[in-house]
Amino acid sequence: MAQQTDAVRRTPLTRDRVLRAAVALADDIGIEALSMRRLAKELGVVPMALYKHVSNKEQLLDGMVDVVMGEIDPPAPGSNWKSAVRHRILSARRAFLGHPWAAQVIQSRSSPTPVVLAYMDSVIGMFRTGGFSVDLTHHAMHALGGRMMGITQELFDAPPGPAPRAQTASSQEDAGEYPYVMELAGAVAHDEDSVVGRGCDDQFEFEFALDLLLDGFERLRQQGWSSVGHLRGKTP
Repeated sequence: MAQQTDAVRRTPLTRDRVLRAAVALADDIGIEALSMRRLAKELGVVPMALYKHVSNKEQLLDGMVDVVMGEIDPPAPGSNWKSAVRHRILSARRAFLGHPWAAQVIQSRSSPTPVVLAYMDSVIGMFRTGGFSVDLTHHAMHALGGRMMGITQELFDAPPGPAPRAQTASSQEDAGEYPYVMELAGAVAHDEDSVVGRGCDDQFEFEFALDLLLDGFERLRQQGWSSVGHLRGKTP
């Protein structure tokens, strides 16, 4: 163990090494427990040594997000716009699922880093080179929202408790008052860790919604859709 610690200390400290160590530590202990002091201990250096590479905790977090973004597959050459966007977004989802804390961090940032902006630029570029107008691309990006990063935010978090069928069995009195809610709650459970809702398959639901959006965007593109007429028709 002493030899390993000495080897860690002898390895030159670089910004990349600091950021990758921070990502690994956050994966291990959670983002809330991550601190400059804890990271320094992990690297076998004094805390002040970290500040030569990251100015503060906020810069550390930005850099950690950039490391995660670096795991996203590059655009697939030769693909049509829909396949390219789908591939890029699903790759982003894999990257963020591999680092559960990353979505929380990126949503807390007041402005995107250059790496995040480059990713957004690539996705926007896929729409533009795919024949989308600036207008439709603008609205498509709004519709995608956090889903562009593979992130979804559900209306309610799934509460801990029994499986849907058990809930249904113990809540028959609710069936009359909320028949359609209870009907869905009694669906076959296939993903107990779902964030969409107990009994839901997160990945399937994500891809289902993504495909609906992409199909809808393509239909509007073919129709030559423009927001101009819709905005003129709005009442003040």
